[in-house]
Amino acid sequence: MERIGEKTRDERSWAMFCHLSSFAGFIIPFGSIIGPIVIWSLRRDIYPLVDDQGKEAINFQISMIIYYIVAAVLVLLLIGIPLLIALFFFRIIITVVAAVKANEGVRYRYPLRIRFIL
Repeated sequence: MERIGEKTRDERSWAMFCHLSSFAGFIIPFGSIIGPIVIWSLRRDIYPLVDDQGKEAINFQISMIIYYIVAAVLVLLLIGIPLLIALFFFRIIITVVAAVKANEGVRYRYPLRIRFIL
C-alpha cells in the first residue's frame, strides 16, 4: 500500500465514503444513517480514521434527523419552512466538506452534531 503522510490512500478513501454514503438517504429511507453504519461496521477494525469518521458521520446524520423533526413541528409556527430549507443545504454542504477533509486524512468534526456514539 502506498502511504501518504500517516494515512494510507485506502484508509482515507473509506473514511470519505463514510460521509458520502449518507447521500443514500435521498434514495432509501433512513439511508443517511444506514450507509455510514454499513461502511463503519465493515472497516472500523481495520482503519482508525474510518472508525473515527464513521462515528462522526452517524452522529451527524442522527442529529440532522432530530433537527428535521423539530423543524417540521415548527412549520405550524411558520418558521419551520425556511429552517427546513436551511437544514437541507447545510447538511449537503457540511457533508461534502467532511468528505473532502476525510480524504485529506483530517479527523473532521461536524458542527451542531450530538454525540450518540462515542
